[in-house]
Amino acid sequence: MTQLFHNARLIDPEAGTETRGHLAVDAGQITAILPEAAPLPPDRFPLVQRIDCRGLCLAPGIVDLGVKVGEPGERHKESFKTAGRAAAAGGVTTMITRPDTLTPIDSPETLEFVTRRGLDASPVRFASMAALTKGRAGQEMVEIGFLKDAGAVAFTDGDHVLENSRVFSRCLSYAGALGALVIAHPQDPGLSRGTAATSGKFAVLRGLPAVSPMAERMGLERDLALVEMTGARYHADQVTTRAALPALRRAKDAGLDVTAGVSIHHLTLNALDVGDYRTFFKIKPPLRDEEDRLAVVEALRDGLIDTLSSYHTPQDEESKRLPFEEAASGAVGLETLLPAALRLYHAGVMDLPGLFRAMALNPARRLNLPGGRLCPGAPADLVLFDPDAPFVLDRFTLQSKSKNTPFDGARLQGRVQGTWVGGTRVFAP
Repeated sequence: MTQLFHNARLIDPEAGTETRGHLAVDAGQITAILPEAAPLPPDRFPLVQRIDCRGLCLAPGIVDLGVKVGEPGERHKESFKTAGRAAAAGGVTTMITRPDTLTPIDSPETLEFVTRRGLDASPVRFASMAALTKGRAGQEMVEIGFLKDAGAVAFTDGDHVLENSRVFSRCLSYAGALGALVIAHPQDPGLSRGTAATSGKFAVLRGLPAVSPMAERMGLERDLALVEMTGARYHADQVTTRAALPALRRAKDAGLDVTAGVSIHHLTLNALDVGDYRTFFKIKPPLRDEEDRLAVVEALRDGLIDTLSSYHTPQDEESKRLPFEEAASGAVGLETLLPAALRLYHAGVMDLPGLFRAMALNPARRLNLPGGRLCPGAPADLVLFDPDAPFVLDRFTLQSKSKNTPFDGARLQGRVQGTWVGGTRVFAP
């Protein structure tokens, strides 16, 4: 079956263009991009399924780097089935899942279980990361070679910072020899442990234990020094402060194989949004000051920060209905990533190709995946959305099992009108 998406605004992050035209798909792959004036096949042609995009935006599906799924061990928070539904509803066609499950993904057997569950239950594509150390305990390196052969696309201990620099350097050296990507959480653990907010006047007034933004800079400087020593491939999962950006720029200017990401929450919210101890706004690292947020937005626009992700972290009601210091960190984001990111588009800060370069093309490139592109030969992983459609988010309408979103009740713009994976429609409103 040949599909023809016609009358679309085609968002091409690779070319950096937004054009009017049509897109043809055959056997799950994009086969042609046609200009608006090109003649369409006649209606009587039996092999064409026509999809009228009605002038809406058609873009490559989002590749969401760093999604937490509760399998194995915490299916009550999120399963592959519910996460996949949430992803499809949010225009995410590939989930890159984290290994920080209750039973960490630190062996080929656990990775095989997760892979089988994801393939059976999720309507969207997924790839899994594996832990960098056994049990994410920071003491003993996992079998990186075996896990890479089993399908792990990257290695990370998540927000468990590997404190022992000797162990971390060995992990980087071994991963570098195998061409494996290491993803780290740049924080100084001594300064950040036990904190719940970013230091400043607001944290003092609220009486919250706080961490200086310098903890992120210190953690990143340590990591980048070890990367320079070992020559490894490295990705900083979240760079959220102005203080850390010069170190990142120096590393890139020096030619190190380094990239960095940021979460949608740090890009669109700031420390003041915590208000009167609203635990849905408790995430890790904590929300930053407005000056940091603006600096990170500029870094993403300029390409210094490469990827924009949801860092979807489901938590149940019981873990959030606690005093702010004791509440669990994290927020769901698979369904809110796109409309929240469109805040930057409507504010005139970033254009649509730039947003999809950060949300789709760059993550796919960094992980050597074929998606994230809108060109012949690319997989037909597509999202059709209306960037201007307004709505008020009701968290109880989310597809995720957990409803811990900081955007509950927020006025957003941008609704997904369809999601396709390999040419198969997996979401329709």
